[in-house]
Formats: sequence, structure tokens, C-alpha cells
Amino acid sequence: MKTDGPIVIIGAGEAGATLAADLARRGNSLPIHLVGAEDCAPYERPPLSKAHLEPDEIARVVPLFAGGDIPDAIIHHRGVHALRIDRAARTVELSDGQRLDYGRLVLATGAASRRLPIAEGIVGIHYLRNLREAQALRPLLLAGGPIAILGAGFIGLEVAAAARKHGTAVSVIEPQARILARGVSASIAGKVQELHERNGVAFRLGTSVSTIDRSGDTIALILSDGGTIAATTIVIGIGAVPEVALAREAGLMVDNGITVDARLQTSDPAILAIGDCCAFPLSIYGGRRVRLESWRNARDQAAMAAALLSGEAIGEMPLPWFWSDQYDHGLQVAGLIDEGGTEILRRPNEDVLMSFHLAADGRLVAAQGFGPGQAVARDIRLAEMLIGRGARPDPAFLADPSVKLKSLL
Repeated sequence: MKTDGPIVIIGAGEAGATLAADLARRGNSLPIHLVGAEDCAPYERPPLSKAHLEPDEIARVVPLFAGGDIPDAIIHHRGVHALRIDRAARTVELSDGQRLDYGRLVLATGAASRRLPIAEGIVGIHYLRNLREAQALRPLLLAGGPIAILGAGFIGLEVAAAARKHGTAVSVIEPQARILARGVSASIAGKVQELHERNGVAFRLGTSVSTIDRSGDTIALILSDGGTIAATTIVIGIGAVPEVALAREAGLMVDNGITVDARLQTSDPAILAIGDCCAFPLSIYGGRRVRLESWRNARDQAAMAAALLSGEAIGEMPLPWFWSDQYDHGLQVAGLIDEGGTEILRRPNEDVLMSFHLAADGRLVAAQGFGPGQAVARDIRLAEMLIGRGARPDPAFLADPSVKLKSLL
């Protein structure tokens, strides 16, 4: 698939910027255009809900390019967005009036925060998806006023952990009966909740927000169970939606993301899609189509796209992998837990919990771990290898901490 014209990448987040950097490192001789809506150099997003919000002296922005300098081979169009794609002419029209020709086009448009309609227009409501939003939220945590977080997913819980490090009172409201209901088992979620409660976070589970009223400096949340929570700041973390408008208007196939094949190719052979915006098949799960909002998926797909655009061979889509840092603990998830009907727990000690998920035929299809620091990292990596090999480990061995996972390989 080696391209013979300019490469245009729409989106300067983790996937798009990593792809541009990889192409530049390979000595690509064609022009590389990187189009980003933010008026700054590309940066790492995971720290925005973690270290960036914590009470250090300086809120550090981690540049995505090594040393913070954009390679000369990359033409960075910052502070602009793509208006439309002309597939017949192979051009992209930008909001600053430029029209870029492309030999290959890569859509790395990412995802946007899911909005809560009843919160629109109310002062004191915050979302967290980009640097501007993180910079707006940080001083409010420093101020120490009580905050309420709507949504007990990764973003909401990471913000809660950062806020508690400031000593800020935190309430988390979640419509589901438990936290981390999407992608994490109840057993692991229970351990995460225990950690938050030990650190002073108050949870209101199984209820939603019916009304939001602001009076002076206070925002009152009226809950569906009749309760009320008062806060000075509200953070909404109820998920994300893929940015597919540009692709849809260009006539590309879209279904919970821009539809791509195992080679990241859209319904147009000249256009690829990578990262949070695309829905792709996973051969390890029988071709099941998924869309992943994860740092590693963005980087893995950027590497695959760089190889494809350089005319090199690629392998299979990597196994899904997620992580989250909260307080001094780390949570890691490998694979899709809903692929397994049987859960096996392993408790190496009272601070660490591992969870393994087996399919009906005994194959290990997913693993999760939660514990201090990097306590689970090595076992999750070994579990990834077992999953990749289609291993059918003895459940008794998985449950026994004295049995080294490496021995099961």
C-alpha cells in the first residue's frame, strides 16, 4: 500500500501525531501534513486526568514529540480543522482556507466528551478531554471547593483521586449499580471503590441527576432518588463519542466509529482511520468489531499505519489493553472481559487482586489486575502472552498465587 503522494493526517492527538513522528523517523520522502484543531504542539493526554491535576508546584504538559520539537519533515497545521473531504479530487479543505492534496489520507479524529443536555450553559460545569479543559479544572481543585463528579468511569475516578490529594471533598454520582461497569469486573471494581472510600470519596450509585440548579457560587444537583448534592464545581465524565462527522459527510462507512478492515482501511482505499475514531475487527475474538479509547491502541494503530504507508507487512491487531493510575495504585486490563463467562480470582496478597476470564472452551480471553504501583504489570503482561497463544490454563493454577504465570506458558 505504499503511497505515491502527500500524506495528510487529520487529528494531532496520540494516534495522528505518533503516526506522523513514525513516518518522519522512517525517512519518508513525501510531504507529511498533520492537521490539529488545538493551537499547540501535540501532547500526551493520559496525564491530564492524573499528574496534571495533582497538587505539584507545576502542572506539567508532556510533549508527544521527543524533546517537544516537531520534526522538520512534518508540516503541522495547528489551530485548524478539516471542513470536508473531496474523495474524487483527493483533497481536504481546511478551516483556514487551505486545500491539501493527498495520496493517502489518515483520519485520526479521535472522540469527544459525551455531553449532558441538562448541564449545557451552566457555569461551573466541566468536561475533561483536552489541555484547555484540564487547565481550567486544575485551579478549581487547588481552590478546594467541594466537587461532584458525574460518572464513575476511568476519567471520573482519576479526577476524584487527584481532587482528594488536594483535600477537596468529592462526591461521585453513577447511574449504574457499581463503578467501572464498562470493561472491568465487579470484583476488581469493588477493590477500586474500597480504595476511594478509604480516601474519603462519597459514592451515590444507582442514581442519576434529574435537575441542575445554580445559585450564587453553589450548584445543586437534584438526584433521581430524591437526594441533593451541593458543589462549587461539577465534572462530567459520562463517556465519549467518536468524531465521525467528517467521514460520514465524505460518504465513508460509519458504525460506532469509522468502519475499517484489519488493515485500517476505510471503505475508500485511499483513506485509513486509526485511534479512538475507528471501529475495527479483532481476529483473536473471531473478527468481533470494536472501538477502543485507549492510549496503547492509538499508538499500536499508528505503528501499523506507518508500516502500511511505507509498504511494509503488518501483523494482527494487538490485544486490547487499558490502564489507570489512582492514588498510589494501578489498574490494568488486557483483553475484553465480556468474552469470558468464567472468572477466576487470584489474591497474591491483601493489597493485590488479579482476575482471569475464561471462554466456554477454557481459553483465557482476558485478565485484570489492581494493586499498589506496578504490582500487577508483570502478571498482566504474562496473561497477554497466554491470551495471544490461545492458552487453556488450569483454573486451579490461575487461582493459586504460588503457581507462577510464566510456568503456564
